[in-house]
Amino acid sequence: MKIAMGNDHSAVELKNAIQAYVESKGYEVINFGTDSTESCDYPVYGEKVGRAVASGEADYGIAICGTGIGIGIAAGKVKGVRVCTCSEPYSARLSRMHNNTNVLTFGARVIGVEMAKMIVDEWLDNAYEGGRHQRRVDQLAEIENRG
Repeated sequence: MKIAMGNDHSAVELKNAIQAYVESKGYEVINFGTDSTESCDYPVYGEKVGRAVASGEADYGIAICGTGIGIGIAAGKVKGVRVCTCSEPYSARLSRMHNNTNVLTFGARVIGVEMAKMIVDEWLDNAYEGGRHQRRVDQLAEIENRG
């Protein structure tokens, strides 16, 4: 299983910690982020993660900026990407189970490493339930296709 990871300058340290963590769990990581703390633009990295997931180059994506919001907006502009920005594990779990999210974002200025690990665990360890939720996921795709 491959995970595309991206980050801006505010999240280098957290990205490195989460990359090591998911690799220790057996995932392959494709690093699309910066490894520099010099100011850069989060949309560039959010788009890279989104495109890797949408194209099938990666199964899932994790993107990190200061809040997780901007990089998530960028990734979510890519057709076929469903983003969840989470600051706690419960939303991460339900986003996978009910919304079939494929890109997770969080903020390096919002949460710490241990909370990020808990969020990642809930997100990666839970699967989409389909069933009654599929109708709504299909509606999201319809909205996306209408532009």
